[in-house]
Amino acid sequence: MLTIKRVYDEPSKDDGYRVLVDRLWPRGVRKEEAAIDMWLKDVAPTPDLRKWFGHQPEKFDEFSHLYTQELQENIAVRELKNLIANHKQLTLLYGAKDTQYNHAVVLRDFFKK
Repeated sequence: MLTIKRVYDEPSKDDGYRVLVDRLWPRGVRKEEAAIDMWLKDVAPTPDLRKWFGHQPEKFDEFSHLYTQELQENIAVRELKNLIANHKQLTLLYGAKDTQYNHAVVLRDFFKK
């Protein structure tokens, strides 16, 4: 099962294998307390796409389309696909405040297809 969760939320044993999918380390999160099994920053949107989107909900549909195109050509997707296949439960962690309009939502949906 693949789920998403803010990295700032309390870790849970139900999270399974925890993968941070942000290109930048989240502010205020100490590495030793993050309970992150892996940081796969290369699966995150490119810096230009991330900056253009700026977490603006009105841009989310176009962002989703553009990010999905990036994912189709991103070699890090293969690594994440293998992790998903090898873990019964995997949680994608992200730092964005908005739980509805962020790249982890797009990433989760990309793997549910």
